[in-house]
Order: sequence, then C-alpha cells, then structure tokens
Amino acid sequence: MPHARALAGLLVLLSLSGCMPMSYPPGAKTNTAQLSDNSFLTEDGASLPLRRWLPDAEPNAVIIALHGFNDYSHFFDSPGNYFSKLGIACFAYDQRGFGAAPQRGLWAGGEAYAQDLKQLTRLLKQRYPNKPIYLLGESMGGAIVITAMQQENMPDVAGIILAAPALWARSTMPWYQTSLLWTLAHSMPWLTLTGSGLEILPSDNIDMLRAMGRDPMVIKATRVETVYGLTNLMDAAFDSAGSLRAHTLMLYGEKDEVIPKEPTYAFLQQMLTTDTAEKTVAIYQNGYHMLLRDLQAPTAWQDIVAWIKSGPNQLPSGADSRARQLLSKG
Repeated sequence: MPHARALAGLLVLLSLSGCMPMSYPPGAKTNTAQLSDNSFLTEDGASLPLRRWLPDAEPNAVIIALHGFNDYSHFFDSPGNYFSKLGIACFAYDQRGFGAAPQRGLWAGGEAYAQDLKQLTRLLKQRYPNKPIYLLGESMGGAIVITAMQQENMPDVAGIILAAPALWARSTMPWYQTSLLWTLAHSMPWLTLTGSGLEILPSDNIDMLRAMGRDPMVIKATRVETVYGLTNLMDAAFDSAGSLRAHTLMLYGEKDEVIPKEPTYAFLQQMLTTDTAEKTVAIYQNGYHMLLRDLQAPTAWQDIVAWIKSGPNQLPSGADSRARQLLSKG
C-alpha cells in the first residue's frame, strides 16, 4: 500500500504540468512519390533511405521489409541476402524518425507510417507488375503492416509476414503501466528513456546485439511521446485482428521477452477466427523476439521461403505444428 500511494502521488504531481504528447506527421503532398537506387522519396518530399537486395536474374517475388522500433533498414541485411539468392527481391527503408530518415527520434504517427508503406507498395507494383509482393514487418514494422492493410485503397499484395509483431495493447497492460505512461506523456513528453536495467534479452545472438549497441544509427534513448505513439499503434494493430483480410504468415518465439505471450496469443485466437484468407502461425520453441536475427534465424528464413513458394502447407521447421499444439490449449 505505501508503494501504491507513492505511485498515485507521483502521477498526480506529474499531471499538473499539463503538456501533451506530440506526433510529427508529414507535410503537404507536393511531390510525386518515386524510387532511386538508395532512397524512397515520399509525396511530401521526405527522403527515406532505401536498401535493396536483388537477385542476379529477374525475381520471382518481392518482399518489402519494415524494421522495428528504434531500428532501421539494416536489420534486413542477412535475411535480404539470403532471400535474394533464392530469387526474391527485397527492399527495406528507414521509416520516419528512425535510422537516417528525417526527424530522427520523433514519432510521425501510425497513419503516416501506413501511408508511406502504401506508397512504396504502389511503386514496386508498378516496377514489378507481374510479381507477387509480400509485406514483412518485424515488431513495430509488423504492427504497421497490420494497420496498413486496413487502409482504403491499399494495393493488393500476395501476403503479409509478421515477425513478432508489436501487439502489446493498453487493454493487455497492467493499470499502473498505462497510468504512468499517460502521465509521463502528458507531463514530460520530451523525457528520454533508455530501457537500461530492464534485463530483457531480445535475442540469443549476442554478437548481433553488441553490434547494435555500437551502431550509431540504432536509437538508444527514446522520447516518452514516441513510446506513447508506439502504444497507440499497438492498440490499433491489436484491435485489427478480426478484420485482417490477407494471406498471413505470423512468426513468434516462445522465448520472446519483449512482446508478451498473453496479447500475442489473444491476437492469434481472434485472427484465426476469420475465414477470409489463409492464416499460418509458426511458433519457435527456441525463438526470441528478433526471430530474423536469432541464432536460429535461418530456420525462420527457410519457413518464409517455403510459405511464399507453397502457401499454407507444412512448414519445413514444423513450427506451425507447434503453434497449433500451443494455441489449442487456449
């Protein structure tokens, strides 16, 4: 009880300053969206750094990959190289506020991220008119893919791939966490948080994590209002489970310490009740949050390729069987 009273007192004290969390959306649409070798120019003139991994010959499929929170397009380097050798062209870009994109550290808003993805999808459909296009999102990127699929006039795609999507909605958080986030966002939105001391292991690939720690393009300190914006996005993604009308492959690791099982499994149970498109779920017994960069990442890559080539058949790893077993237990 003393701790609860102290927390309540802190919330009241912080709420007195009366600030508001901000988002920093795109400006007016003054340009035609276009692609160059290393950038994606949006309709409002933002130049988003673009990476490409292209096969030597004409591709048989295309993947658009979206990075996670505080990360950037480099996240897809290893899987992109792998997929390109198997005939799949891959594209990834630094999203607004991340990597080398404009307004680093500032949240553009879920609508802006979805619109950027819509624009790039349209451009790549023009470039590859007869090739199937897949949207792949890791963590925050997965939440953006989910919400983008709800957009009016979203171009048709062959399927979406969600790698540990960010689904930790407020409805699944403890009250003290949502209360503290609201209060900080409305009192000190400029405050930065580092996450140090949380003792969360996002991957078993320690060398990769150390490299990210040294990488200046990875954001290490995050504004509270940006966390607030991410939570808004996770709310929207979580609430879209029942209306997700796309062929879907969802990957999740049983050892994920970033996105809890409870909201993830709740999302899956609701998603699987829709019969408008095929849904395949793969749960990896030794998988962490960064499934595409874990030590067992090639297993997930192989499953993605098999799903793209063959659809909802048995995945090579058997992780879909594992998912059915776990989800059947409720």
